[in-house]
Amino acid sequence: MNARDETPEEIFSREEEPIEPHVAVKAPPAGHPLRVVDWAKANLFSSVPNTVLTLACLWVLWETIPPLIDWALLKAVWQTSDPRVCREADGACWALVTEKHRFILFGLYPWNEQWRPLLAMALFIASGAVSCYPGFWRWWLPVLWAIVLPACAVLMWGGIFGLTFVDNTQWGGLPLTLILSVVGLVFSFPFAILLALGRRSELPAIRAVCVGFIEFVRGVPLVSVLFMASVMFPLFLPEGVTVDKLLRAQVGIILFTAAYLAEAVRGGLQAVPRGQYEAADALGLGYWRKMGLIILPQALKISIPPLVNQFISMFKDTSLVIIIGLFDLLTTAKTALADPEWRPFFIESYAFVALIYFAFCFFMSRYSQFLERRMETGHRRS
Repeated sequence: MNARDETPEEIFSREEEPIEPHVAVKAPPAGHPLRVVDWAKANLFSSVPNTVLTLACLWVLWETIPPLIDWALLKAVWQTSDPRVCREADGACWALVTEKHRFILFGLYPWNEQWRPLLAMALFIASGAVSCYPGFWRWWLPVLWAIVLPACAVLMWGGIFGLTFVDNTQWGGLPLTLILSVVGLVFSFPFAILLALGRRSELPAIRAVCVGFIEFVRGVPLVSVLFMASVMFPLFLPEGVTVDKLLRAQVGIILFTAAYLAEAVRGGLQAVPRGQYEAADALGLGYWRKMGLIILPQALKISIPPLVNQFISMFKDTSLVIIIGLFDLLTTAKTALADPEWRPFFIESYAFVALIYFAFCFFMSRYSQFLERRMETGHRRS
């Protein structure tokens, strides 16, 4: 007899099969660390290919890490004014950094006045660190920057309060890299938002201008933009009119970065569910209020990874300003090797600069992850 032929009385009178209780896997006590041997078996030696790769990686680490430590730390020369001591040693010559660090960090800035860019960098970095902490996002934060930025400008240029005037053609090293990158980010970001909104505009003229600008700038390398700003742009100015070289480079970096950031923001705008646009329209919000209050906060949250990726890329691309004669951090490190006595130790010079670049880029990467975790609201696209 099929189940469909059973009467209701037979169905209810039928004994139910006992359900086996679910046996839960006993979890280790809270706070009990997983044994190293068990972890290694599960993750490093779980199969023959995995075991072979693990052993190969261990061999590579054994062949590279101990010699690197031996060269960089144990046998290194840390301080000497005689390059011959470094030539006779078997390790790294960090004495090059000791001897040339002021030129690498500050470039052609006058030797007796280098405390000024050092103080300006300290104020700038400290203000940036304060601004990154959400607990300090208060009304006084813009006031802080309104004080710090003019103070940094006074320290760098001088000419008042008894400070010697230093033209920006003598700026170089880490202060110049920070100025080009931070100012470029601050001004390119709002411009990128406008370009992204313009590219999605329903007005054909605005959309065409934004699309043309983005595609044109993204189609040329940054070197050509800097070259045009430095060499070609002055040719179109009236006779007797000049524009500062640093300002021209800064504007070129801003325009170039804005075009790339605009595409990242546009991707975030497209990722916002259509229902959010419809809900904003249903509330009767105008275009700018809809974008500022509802759409852009969600789009920027989605766009954090590509935005930070472009920030890091732009921070490193400031090294290209050597094409127009500006001495950034990487250029000063290379110029420090012009001394024939220290030229054989170029690895140490570039390694010192690489650590500085890595520190700033690593901070931006970790901070972006912090922002992603803080702004995670559990929303998912339907």
